[in-house]
Amino acid sequence: MTQVYRAHVFHIEGAPAQSEVAAHLVSIPDGAMAVDAHGRIVWLGPWGDLPEAYVDAPVTRADYLIPGFVDAHVHFPQSYATAAHGGGQLLEWLDHCIFPTESRFADEAFASRAARYFTRRRVAAGTTAAMVFGSAFPVAQDALYRETLAAGLRVVSGRGVQTVGPAAASALMTSEAEALKLVAEEIDRWHAIDTGDPRTARIQVGIVPRFSLSVTAGTLAAMGELYDSVRDRGVYFHSHLNENNRRGDGEIAAVLGSYGVEAYLDTYDGRFLPGSKVGGLSLLGRRSSLAHAVHCQPRELARLAETGTSIAHCPTSQLFLGSGTMPWRATVDSGVNVALGTDIGAGDEWLISRVAGDCYKVHISEPGDAGTAVHPAELLFAATLAGARALDMEHAFGNLDVGKDADFLLVETARWEPLDGMLSMGIRSQDEAQATLEELFTLLMGLRQPAISAVFVQGRRAVAPEL
Repeated sequence: MTQVYRAHVFHIEGAPAQSEVAAHLVSIPDGAMAVDAHGRIVWLGPWGDLPEAYVDAPVTRADYLIPGFVDAHVHFPQSYATAAHGGGQLLEWLDHCIFPTESRFADEAFASRAARYFTRRRVAAGTTAAMVFGSAFPVAQDALYRETLAAGLRVVSGRGVQTVGPAAASALMTSEAEALKLVAEEIDRWHAIDTGDPRTARIQVGIVPRFSLSVTAGTLAAMGELYDSVRDRGVYFHSHLNENNRRGDGEIAAVLGSYGVEAYLDTYDGRFLPGSKVGGLSLLGRRSSLAHAVHCQPRELARLAETGTSIAHCPTSQLFLGSGTMPWRATVDSGVNVALGTDIGAGDEWLISRVAGDCYKVHISEPGDAGTAVHPAELLFAATLAGARALDMEHAFGNLDVGKDADFLLVETARWEPLDGMLSMGIRSQDEAQATLEELFTLLMGLRQPAISAVFVQGRRAVAPEL
């Protein structure tokens, strides 16, 4: 049976370049969306123009209807690690907080509870799809996929690969042979298990080394060969890039010193031998994404754009770890796709619209001419359609175009009084176009989890598991 949803609709239509999204913003103050029995969007427009074929369909009302949020970078085994005081920046925080936390996921009962918690947090935050950095332990990954399937959400994940590292990470490390064996087994067991087709599947798998410091040149070469053998199955690649640039002993300096390369990205691009000489196959491509990219060289941005590799921008966690600010305009203008990620647990916000808020605040504060007020449509795009693009699933979800899967959120402002007050009583411009932007901006900045009244994936309501 077709179902109709009536609300103020916001989305970014079509498939615009990131620099052109403002012209693709759709706002329908009294809108309607018809969803068929297969969970596909069959009509979108003003309520008064609802086709006769749908006038007898049941109607669900809400204040706002927006596409489901896509989290382009979130750590499952850091679910309980938000707001953890690490006493320093990235590398200290990993040693003191994250490696010990992630080691607990070897326990099946603990990992199963964490998977339920992680899934509950996703439903509450309206995160319909996510690129999830996985646990080192297969029992935890199995629990993650099971709970995601049961809840009706989308996930791309992969076990966190670590073959070298400090003593604090010893429980997470395996030999290179064992690491590749476990990754291959996860791909065979879980990739596209629900439909058998990576263009339609809700459960998908990637090759996910923690970062270049967690593996060796030999491991990178072996992962390149493995990835080359499974690219035609739609498998993903995901890791971290250029996150922390503390002078002398930060992550970037450590990578450049360890590999003897000219640029961090080279290690993922098959150029991981000293002098950035080619040593293996590239891991970059349309189904590849890299988190942070705060301190990229221009040639790195150009290479990301050339290969179709996306960036998961995580301003909330970058503030927490003192990692710096990704230059918004220079990055977007390079042509690389930039989506938003929570980066739980360095990030302490599960709600992507809160990350969008930090994105706005960070970039308006960039020094000199680099400072920019990110357009409300750009924020909505980065929270939704850019994430679908990063997952190479833009054909299926990310906006509310007719023919796509109905992945969307309903918002009821009365469930969160501050949001209701800002939207109903706040001052708006007399210019209709400007007032629309102001309303969208307030919705994104003021949204909190209680106001999300329902979460849908493929037209079916997501169900949070019981703890």
